[in-house]
Amino acid sequence: MNETRKPWHGVIVATSLPFNDDLTVDFAAYGDNVAWLAEQGLHGVAPNGSLGEYQTLTYEERDRVVETAIANAPDGFTVMPGVGAYSGTEAKRHAQFAKDAGCQAVMCLPPNAYRADDRAVLEHFELVASVGLPVTAYNNPIDTKVDLRPELLAKLHAEGLIVGVKEFSGDVRRCYEISELAPGLDLMIGTDDTLLEVGLAGAKGWVAGYPQVFPKACLALYNASVAGDLATALPLYRQLHPVLRWDSKTEFVQAIKLGQEMIGRRGGICRPPRQPLSLETEATVRAVTQVLIDAGVS
Repeated sequence: MNETRKPWHGVIVATSLPFNDDLTVDFAAYGDNVAWLAEQGLHGVAPNGSLGEYQTLTYEERDRVVETAIANAPDGFTVMPGVGAYSGTEAKRHAQFAKDAGCQAVMCLPPNAYRADDRAVLEHFELVASVGLPVTAYNNPIDTKVDLRPELLAKLHAEGLIVGVKEFSGDVRRCYEISELAPGLDLMIGTDDTLLEVGLAGAKGWVAGYPQVFPKACLALYNASVAGDLATALPLYRQLHPVLRWDSKTEFVQAIKLGQEMIGRRGGICRPPRQPLSLETEATVRAVTQVLIDAGVS
């Protein structure tokens, strides 16, 4: 590992969480998945994010997920838990646990119980930042209905509340505006299917879904993209895009878990309210994933 790498830089995998048939968490399988991702050369994990179905977990389960990730992370491998919660006091509580457990940073959604205004967003991040860990913001206006606009991100950064942003709006144009308004704020790729575009825009990291299915190919694609090596990146991006785009669809958790199962890793079922993929959707995801497996992509 590069000792000079900041904890939120590089490919940080937004990990899925395997459940048993009775919907209890399979912590042993989760720990094994974390260790495997480290072995593949990736830079860290972000547990308890949307892919980890955090909304369905109890405090005790969320805590144990973090502890399991830490226990299976080798030296230099980042554990950056999501601390998303309805209230700022809850989010602060999760950030404090992460700090006490030995995590290097946290990832924070804005308050999402309602369409919060800028004052509520600022207070929310003030509470989380007060714990003392570096905070990366997670902008997902599609799901949260709260848009961390470039000017709001710049204010959060100027106040010393965030060090980076996982940009999930899908609008690559705003990446340049973020860099102009807050040059010191680290841009992180948030949607797998805009990896090349955001990488070329100056990203320092990728909070990623599909590297837990195709880790080596995704790592090669990330490295080529941020290096501006289009000769390497573009054909690989075209090859991977039929699966990468599922990271931005409603069924992203189920799709990625299916991919994990197809390569022999533990993906498992989802907790309600997420439903199994429809037969038609499963067939589509399975087909595009199998094409890559048959081509020797790993």
